[in-house]
Amino acid sequence: MPIDPTIVGTRTPEFQTAAERGRLRSFAQATGQRDPAYTDLDAARLAGYRDLPIPATFLFCLEMDNPDRHRFLADLGVDMRAILHGGQRFHYHAQAYAGDTLTFWTEVTDVYDKKGGALDFIVRDTHVSRDGTPIATLTSTIVVRDPKAAA
Repeated sequence: MPIDPTIVGTRTPEFQTAAERGRLRSFAQATGQRDPAYTDLDAARLAGYRDLPIPATFLFCLEMDNPDRHRFLADLGVDMRAILHGGQRFHYHAQAYAGDTLTFWTEVTDVYDKKGGALDFIVRDTHVSRDGTPIATLTSTIVVRDPKAAA
């Protein structure tokens, strides 16, 4: 089923989530972060941070806290078994820290297809802010496979 290009410009509702120290420490350790500023509050403060800084890609993990994260694709009639993660980019505006409550909202910025419609691509920008101040823009590409389309 082709993705309707008129969805470009549509937005998801905002949601908020808190960046908790324990989750940040676990993420830093799981991703091999060796800088103690990401796991030790005293080291973070000694390095000039007000709290543990959020590691580079942790915002993507926080985006998964959205209680309606699957609704967008479900509303399009997309079978979750037919999607692939096609790419991710991060553009940072400001540092976020443990204890911050962050606001997320997503906008569809592009829709296109390849291979004669066998693959549809949905490009989305997720905007992250703290008290109205931009923190980051997360650009993700979702690939939707159509097993019935010609390859």
